Amino acid sequence: MVTKLSHTSFYVLDQDKAYDFYVNKLGFKVHTDVKMDNGFRWLTLTPPDQPDLQVVLIPVNNNPMMKDDVRNAFKTLLEQGQMGGGVLQTPDCRATYEEMKAKGINVTEPKEQFYGLECIVTDGCGNWFSMTEPKPGH
Repeated sequence: MVTKLSHTSFYVLDQDKAYDFYVNKLGFKVHTDVKMDNGFRWLTLTPPDQPDLQVVLIPVNNNPMMKDDVRNAFKTLLEQGQMGGGVLQTPDCRATYEEMKAKGINVTEPKEQFYGLECIVTDGCGNWFSMTEPKPGH
């Protein structure tokens, strides 16, 4: 029986730029940063309050595991900012919005939604996220 999700992947154009965003700006922690025998960099991060969930930053450029047509499709989506990475949760959307703006992060102003207060955040690597302060029960 499957009991939990341990890893998820964010595809990125540049692992170093993604590292800077997630670690230095969002406060994720580095779990693993190792260069494998084939030259592939296995880079995983954990969200600040979720140490058991690893986010794998998968580069699409020079990725030996991807066929050219797949790499090109991912590259096009990332270059156009069309990869939705998921939802980042915060207990205070307005305060986090101000913190992100001060760090130069591209983030929209908070807007009330049926599920809570939400901003849209982009990582500068082709991914966008809903950043949400959920309403109780959501």
